[in-house]
Amino acid sequence: MISSAILGRYAKSLADVAFEDKIEDRVAADLKAYDEVFRAVPDVLEILDSPAVPGESKAKLLDELMKQYPVTLITANFLHILLQHNRIRHFSQILDAFQNSVNERKGIVSATVTASVPLSAEELKRIEERLSKITGKHVNVEPKTDEDLLGGIVVQIGSTVFDGSIRTQLNDMKRRLIET
Repeated sequence: MISSAILGRYAKSLADVAFEDKIEDRVAADLKAYDEVFRAVPDVLEILDSPAVPGESKAKLLDELMKQYPVTLITANFLHILLQHNRIRHFSQILDAFQNSVNERKGIVSATVTASVPLSAEELKRIEERLSKITGKHVNVEPKTDEDLLGGIVVQIGSTVFDGSIRTQLNDMKRRLIET
């Protein structure tokens, strides 16, 4: 099993080069496009990762893919490096780490907002604005629904969870009543 630190180094190195050339958004778009390709046709990633397929054949397949789905030179070189170092199977993890690195450098954080019912666009915007004020960063909100929540919301930013659900409030109230 390869460590996430190693995968993070690949992502950070790519982010360094992309920011140096001021094309981090283009590289991110390239990587997302290839993530979609690999998810849509998992056999491609399987072939690129297979030890039974010669390296030259893998490189040719990747080059053919890049003819159909052109990318920046930086992204092309990066994909070939992943292929050469047998890291292509970790592509989606490296993409996540790359996106996290880009977002961190741009002062963007992601938050998962879970509610018992789908939130309106206006509610999500207000939550996003409030979280941006709290964190001092731009916050991208990813809404989720959990019907087990009685009401309220649960917000997760990184490893920090803000639980404003009614279920948690009721459990806290129950705990305090038992303690007294």
